[in-house]
Amino acid sequence: MDTSTPPTRILVVDDDPDLRSMLRDYLSANGYAVDLAAHGDAMRASLAHAMPQAIILDLMLPAEDGLTLARELRRHSDVPILMLSARGDEIDRVVGLEVGADDYLPKPFSPRELLARLRALLRRAQAAASAPSPLFPTEPAATMLRFGPYALDTAAMRLLRDGQDVGLSVAEFTLLHVMAQHPNRVLSRDQLIDWLKGYERDAFDRSIDVRVTRLRRKIEPDPAHPVYVRTIRGQGYLFNPAGAQA
Repeated sequence: MDTSTPPTRILVVDDDPDLRSMLRDYLSANGYAVDLAAHGDAMRASLAHAMPQAIILDLMLPAEDGLTLARELRRHSDVPILMLSARGDEIDRVVGLEVGADDYLPKPFSPRELLARLRALLRRAQAAASAPSPLFPTEPAATMLRFGPYALDTAAMRLLRDGQDVGLSVAEFTLLHVMAQHPNRVLSRDQLIDWLKGYERDAFDRSIDVRVTRLRRKIEPDPAHPVYVRTIRGQGYLFNPAGAQA
């Protein structure tokens, strides 16, 4: 059985077919799995199929531009975004960064520079995911974290489906909350234990695996084939708000 770590997945969103092909070939040759999309609808379809570890997003796209798509992405995910643009105006760079892009690269660019910037984004994202974090960091006024048909009400400490309380225990809620704060990131069992320690008073010596099993019974369409709380063999767990089976 192959237990090797899957390659890092990158989504390229650009309406130039030649550029998409070049980036697919170049990034694939450097060990990445690459998905391609020419516009916003294709991007959404790709995200529903498999969540990438980073997105390369063109500013100038048909129908919906890159700024609109970056705003949409930021409402649901903290996936790193490298924005591309044929226009190198400072205002474009500033607006792109303000709406949620993590870096900005003007066209034309060197593939080597793009690769270096992409690797830097991925390193920062990995470091942020591995850094110690309080269970309940300061949150914005909106206290609903949504995924699939669910809404996680962090203020009332409950999970709703179609307005009805799912009935999570404190243990299940705190586990789901901390995972939802780190979507699409592999969290080791040790990380989860460290983050949850001290916030729960009952049976904390129980296995994280048992808690995950109980949570899955309440939120997964088929607990035997989970789509929200996925097991990453040999590494830990990954919370996938898109709910797509990888």
